[in-house]
Amino acid sequence: MADSCCGCGKTLDVAAMQARQRRVLWWVLAINAGTFAMMLGSAWHSGSASLLSGSLDNLGDALTYALSLAVVGASLAAKARVALLKAALILAANLLCLRLLWPYRRGDINLASAWACSLNDVYEGGAVILASIAVWAFGAGWPDLLIAAALLLLFLRSAWQVARRAWAELRQARAMAVSACDTRERHA
Repeated sequence: MADSCCGCGKTLDVAAMQARQRRVLWWVLAINAGTFAMMLGSAWHSGSASLLSGSLDNLGDALTYALSLAVVGASLAAKARVALLKAALILAANLLCLRLLWPYRRGDINLASAWACSLNDVYEGGAVILASIAVWAFGAGWPDLLIAAALLLLFLRSAWQVARRAWAELRQARAMAVSACDTRERHA
């Protein structure tokens, strides 16, 4: 079925577009569900908190895609209600991940970076909710762009901090390796 999409004489095949949307959502749902299962199994066997946190993040993503799939072709109001529900679920899942990683936030770089990612996910979830409310309240898209820019700066700052710490740990590891080699040469 073709509908005029903007009153300008151009048509859009809505059924074809919705079929493409469903196909993409099924793929990303399957990828995230599979990743969740794989990471959960790995977390179970290794006892890794960061893998468990990552698996829960993938589960949250899979549930989000399932909800998106459910409302393809639904009314704008139904999509908006589901989007708010997804935002709340994502925020709750990310808060749970953050709670799981809390004891490790100052640990080795691996878990500290997982903590930073989870913290950013929580900020992102709150920002998405805030942006949705602001766009609705102002009837304009500028709050969304402003919040997206702020999130980008936050993510860049976190990435820089993790990278800086990782480089420092790499330098320390090299220095320790050189020191160990020097010690072995002296004793040989």
